[in-house]
Amino acid sequence: MLSGLMNFLKACWRPSSERYVHTGSDAGGRQDGLLWYKDTGQHMNGEFSMAVIQANNLLEDQSQLESGPLSVHESGPYGTFVGVYDGHGGPETSRYINDHLFQHLKRFAAEQQSMSVDVIRKAYQATEEGFFSLVTRQWPMRPQIAAVGSCCLIGVICGGTLYVANLGDSRAVLGRLVRATGEVLPVQLSAEHNASIESVRQELRSLHPDDSHIVVLKHNVWRVKGLIQITRSIGDVYLKKAEYNREPLYAKFRLRESFRKPILSSEPSISVHQLEPHDQFVIFASDGLWEHLSNQEAVDLVQNHPRNGSARRLVKAALQEAAKKREMRYSDLKKIDRGVRRHFHDDITVVVVFLDSNLVSRASSVKGPALSVRGAGINLPANTLAPCATPMELGTN
Repeated sequence: MLSGLMNFLKACWRPSSERYVHTGSDAGGRQDGLLWYKDTGQHMNGEFSMAVIQANNLLEDQSQLESGPLSVHESGPYGTFVGVYDGHGGPETSRYINDHLFQHLKRFAAEQQSMSVDVIRKAYQATEEGFFSLVTRQWPMRPQIAAVGSCCLIGVICGGTLYVANLGDSRAVLGRLVRATGEVLPVQLSAEHNASIESVRQELRSLHPDDSHIVVLKHNVWRVKGLIQITRSIGDVYLKKAEYNREPLYAKFRLRESFRKPILSSEPSISVHQLEPHDQFVIFASDGLWEHLSNQEAVDLVQNHPRNGSARRLVKAALQEAAKKREMRYSDLKKIDRGVRRHFHDDITVVVVFLDSNLVSRASSVKGPALSVRGAGINLPANTLAPCATPMELGTN
């Protein structure tokens, strides 16, 4: 018994490089321990860099970069699509978004023969409705799927315009060059939906004037109904449809009183930005990065180093900050395996999209080669119990 326990603990602390090694060519990215990365690649509007560090036992962050046709028709439009999906309660919703949102976007873009705010809003709505249908089908066998959800941040570059849409607290930050000084200023393009923000709490209270407990300060953190920090998401059906907030859902997710209208929203905040030559790059990242780095720190790290490996460099800087906050060495943090690692930091996904003004300014009808890259994590063999599994409380988002 004792020897078995010792072997278990050794597995938890064995350096990651001994368990997971580099796999495959760089075409689809590389895996190094709990880190997946693609240091550089070419999209229709410039270069890009991606990186993902896994902390949860099952990676809850999902991400993708799609370049080329943004429609199911060859006539276009053409451009670049970036998606960062920060799941909570499990990986099911973020995986669903990764498989369906871009396809919906292409379908609606084909119908309208262009990219627009309306196309993006319809793609979000179709993704939400599709996941609702999945929950309805699986509820009898897997009722806990009603408590799984995801933030959803996307960026679409098309015809010199950047569209940014967001649900939850992931963030898109533009790096804008000030030519007179050579410095780069951060411009946050995404609105965040997190109960820690006073204006977000006020919005919730105005939407639910009869509910004095719509937001609750619990363990010094503001949470919606005392359960979750984010106020908008895909999924989280248990806080959107009262018929899924009942047994056999776990008691910790069930509310004492029923509700008549959805508590969380799936309506994205969408901004439209006309790209200018001094717009250098955009950082798309889950909140795991922004917990440890400010917008200015992030854009400085990208601007002051080579483009190659930009995303991996940002992830490393966040992990170094996470280690410092826990008064431990970065080298020791890297030895901690997934599951246990979640006590020190969240899954972190970063996509840095560089903007070549000559390419950005082209018309959306100009064709380009199709490219599809997805962020990755450690995949468990089927029917294998994950080592060092540690159940984490829902609501870290």
